Amino acid sequence: MKFIQDITDFIFVEDEPQKADIIFIPGGNQGAIAVKAAKLYREGYASWILPSGQYSKLVGHCTIPGYETEWEFLRDILIGEGVPKEVILKEQKATFTYENAIFSRQVTDALGLTVERAILCPQACHARRALLYYEILYPDTEFVVCPAVTRGISRYDWFLEDEKIDVVLGEMERCGSQFHEILREYGKRDRTVIK
Repeated sequence: MKFIQDITDFIFVEDEPQKADIIFIPGGNQGAIAVKAAKLYREGYASWILPSGQYSKLVGHCTIPGYETEWEFLRDILIGEGVPKEVILKEQKATFTYENAIFSRQVTDALGLTVERAILCPQACHARRALLYYEILYPDTEFVVCPAVTRGISRYDWFLEDEKIDVVLGEMERCGSQFHEILREYGKRDRTVIK
């Protein structure tokens, strides 16, 4: 059905990998996103990887056994997947997706990194919202989205089970509800942002 395809195409953003300056991992407790980033690093797509995340603001602590932050968890997976620790940058203050982007930008700016093109490795069902936030913080950067399927939620089956439908439609709702203040701020500054 067309409306299902339209939702799928909006939420499940995915591109073919391209050479980039950095790979961003926008936090979370799903190791598959780090596995995907490590694979892209090993294939030579980027020289740096920046995982981001402290823990979910909604929970208030890291729920990953043995870890204080999501960053530590993602770092360890990257190292286990053959990524040298010296190319893994550090951001472990973020507690939600917008902060993943905000604090990642602070890290790359502090290091003087120019990010003309970046690979973003989010969860597949989180791809659109993550991309929107990183585009806000990196307005001059071209993004290539290379997601990982997590929790069994993919573009091919999300509409077949109630729990998966709830996750994907929840992402649709957040893509609307979480951008009000950002858009109002942009509207105050520049009404010609879209040309």
